[in-house]
Amino acid sequence: MSDLIFQSIASATKALKNKEISATELTAASLARIDATEDALGAFLSVYPEDALKRAAELDAQGFDPSKPLWGIPISVKDALATKNMTTSAASKIIENFIPPYSAYVVEQLEAAGAIILGKNNMDEFAMGSTCENSAYKSTQNPWNLKCVPGGSSGGSAAAVAACQSFASLGSDTGGSIRQPASLCGLVGLKPTYGRVSRYGLLAYASSLDQVGPFARTVEDCALMLSVIAGHDERDSTSSPRANEIFHDASNWKKDLKGVTLGLPKEFFENQSMNPEVAKVCQNTIDEAQKLGATIKSVSMPHLPYSIAAYYIIASAEASSNLARYDGVRYGHRSAQPKNLEELYNSSRTEGFGEEVQRRILLGTYVLSAGYYDAYYRKAAQVRRLIREDYENALKECDALIAPVSPIVAWNKGSVTDPLQMYQMDIFTLSLNLAGLPGLAIPVGMAENMPVGMQILGSAFEESKILSIGQCITEHLGTNGQYAKL
Repeated sequence: MSDLIFQSIASATKALKNKEISATELTAASLARIDATEDALGAFLSVYPEDALKRAAELDAQGFDPSKPLWGIPISVKDALATKNMTTSAASKIIENFIPPYSAYVVEQLEAAGAIILGKNNMDEFAMGSTCENSAYKSTQNPWNLKCVPGGSSGGSAAAVAACQSFASLGSDTGGSIRQPASLCGLVGLKPTYGRVSRYGLLAYASSLDQVGPFARTVEDCALMLSVIAGHDERDSTSSPRANEIFHDASNWKKDLKGVTLGLPKEFFENQSMNPEVAKVCQNTIDEAQKLGATIKSVSMPHLPYSIAAYYIIASAEASSNLARYDGVRYGHRSAQPKNLEELYNSSRTEGFGEEVQRRILLGTYVLSAGYYDAYYRKAAQVRRLIREDYENALKECDALIAPVSPIVAWNKGSVTDPLQMYQMDIFTLSLNLAGLPGLAIPVGMAENMPVGMQILGSAFEESKILSIGQCITEHLGTNGQYAKL
């Protein structure tokens, strides 16, 4: 097994370019790592070794292509993204045998850039969860401690990258589902601005909140992945028409934080659920940012305490609508021998959907029903606007905001069973999705022998700025490129 699988995409690309290793050898090394660790980790729902090696052999036959920034790099993909000729189930029994005849826009972009798709990562069913325990097939372990959760819903993607099974992965972030598992697994994870990356081919949870983004072990690799997957796609009506940027040009990144003002939202740091050790690591990060020249400014975002309620009303309402198509008639699992049409719908959906998905569909149907729409959904939409205004007002005074990602480190599997307690775990991430703004999770240290992450939050389409700040901080702290020695 090549030691290169433990290094960055940049290092592997240099070795491929210099013919120190072939794409076939690098892919074989990643597949060997999966074989050695997957039984303990459970990060993949499906792996396609023959397809991956065939693709690698084709690339080797063509020769290294510098115009393809991911040439020969093994990548994995969350199972919520459609992949042509590969099973795409969103970790649900309702579509467990679905093989799409097309690929998601972001998967097309990866392959056009020369990436090799290894397989599909495990996730919480239809991206509903914070632990990767809600998959219909298996649970995923945190590679830093196999007794702990990796976070969710993109927990399989985070675990695969942290354990060096793949060099990077794509996930989706509806309420923190990239940033939270990135934080709990010691990775870099980016939620782009809503519309920056096409959602075409993403199995929808909540359409106005979902956003595809990358996991990587370094900020530079994360920026490279964004450069590949971002851009306008006419098949997605919410895709921004803005011209794409080169996000991974390190020559434009800051060497220090002089002239940068970072805002501290006091509502994040005054949260009573913050673990004292996590709070200490976060405060150390802020102190180090000051040493790099940053000006630290306290800001207030008064409507943040309402973000959990607003998020779960809006997300559940959209889920109720989006998942209505899986009815056993047009799409999805069909119950055997129902007695009538009503039983067909009831049985097919009950057998196909897990408890958490059913819970959110029922909540969403309730808040959209006659007599309750104005009391719940309309109010949540109004709160959403106020939360976005809070972010905009805070960012008028600052270049970016810096905040914790999770109030605690990764917790033991099965230790949180109350759904309401689980929803509280997303207290620091949900509001950014309601605002549609970009956020970068970066590893900043360790607490209780587990990784701690913080997030850099920016104005719309200012990914370059938050990536530059994140790179500066992680390089200074020495946390860029870390991985779990599973």
